[in-house]
Amino acid sequence: MTAQNSATLPNAIAVKNPLLRGTALASLGVVAFSLTFPATAWGLESFGPWSLVALRSVLAAAVAGVFLLARRVAPPAREHWAGLAVVAGGVVVGFPLLTTLALRTSTTSHAAVVVGLLPLTTAALSALRTGTRPPRAFWAAAVAGAVVVLGFTLAQSGGSLSAGDGYLFAALLVCAAGYTEGGRLARVLPGWQVIGWALVLCLPLSVAGSALGLAYEPVHLTGHGLAGLVWAAAGSTFLGLYVWYRGMAEIGAPRASQLQLAQPLLTLVWSVALLGEHLAPAAPAAACAVLVCIVVTQRVKQPRNDLNC
Repeated sequence: MTAQNSATLPNAIAVKNPLLRGTALASLGVVAFSLTFPATAWGLESFGPWSLVALRSVLAAAVAGVFLLARRVAPPAREHWAGLAVVAGGVVVGFPLLTTLALRTSTTSHAAVVVGLLPLTTAALSALRTGTRPPRAFWAAAVAGAVVVLGFTLAQSGGSLSAGDGYLFAALLVCAAGYTEGGRLARVLPGWQVIGWALVLCLPLSVAGSALGLAYEPVHLTGHGLAGLVWAAAGSTFLGLYVWYRGMAEIGAPRASQLQLAQPLLTLVWSVALLGEHLAPAAPAAACAVLVCIVVTQRVKQPRNDLNC
């Protein structure tokens, strides 16, 4: 982690062990992400899918712009813009749009299938992108965790795939690419600047999309719809990705990605609490199994070039 990154943290946090700090930050990101699907379901009560995604990006870009202007941050170097474009395409546009389209026909609990595979996919793409090679014990625990999450979510949905699964699996790939590239960039830029500049890069497209979406899709404002939009923009997109990329820069993409094994189960909890969906009796057992897999992936010794970010 760079000195610039450390300087932006409060002193009480900056002196802690980098591994613990990175794990804590990435875990906060997972909690924020776990609310994304319920917030999106709420947002769809008021907006169409295209309007919701575009407005979410515009609001998040406004928040990011305030931070960038207040801190008088200079634009990134030219060599970083290609990576920022990948981040923007993956986590600012691709994943939100594809999952929002999927949630028109899928429940939030079924959409958790995407997140169940995302940790393993991110770890694999990161290994290819950075050349790191986590040990076999890591991959065994990662695959076991993915199997547990997939088995649980598919069993809850009746063992079959839904009409929105094409969107969901496409979202899986673009999001993993965005996470991998964002984690790489967060080694040289503060995490909030990575997502901030990615949002600003998408702002012209987001503004145009908002205008078109609001012109052609019906709008029925409700408290749930507005709350869902605000959280998806400020919580999931800006705050969540900020702490996520910071944590990923500290502990490496493979290790951080496995913390997301807990995300589908957290999403199911929020789905019950906020949306009234039914939670299967097997959830506690699945949660325990996933936690064991997470512990194993976090305790396995990683290659040196992955830890020293």
